[in-house]
Amino acid sequence: MRLFALRGAISVERNDAADIHAATSTLMREIMQRNGLRPQDVVSCIFTVTKDLNAEFPAAAARSLGFEEVPLLCAQEIGVPGAMPRVIRVLLHYHAAEDHRATHVYLGDARALREDLAAAQ
Repeated sequence: MRLFALRGAISVERNDAADIHAATSTLMREIMQRNGLRPQDVVSCIFTVTKDLNAEFPAAAARSLGFEEVPLLCAQEIGVPGAMPRVIRVLLHYHAAEDHRATHVYLGDARALREDLAAAQ
């Protein structure tokens, strides 16, 4: 087993607790499915949100998916002028077999953030 890290992001329609929870859940489920992971494989997650999303912590959604024992951190993304609004990002650290290949996941409008990663779409 070795330590890996991967990135993911998803766009959110509105600054609403239910929307943030649903988007985070969708992103985390997709990351876990595409990478064959379980919450017990995850070492930690760092979530960032754009400054226009403050109605809910993305970590709350992750906890509801079984990440109760995983250290989770939420922070605000740097407010770069012209950056895409209403985006949740995650940096996930996990253990997997040596031959594992991390699959990054970008969903919704956030796909445009990493069009160079065809496998992330």
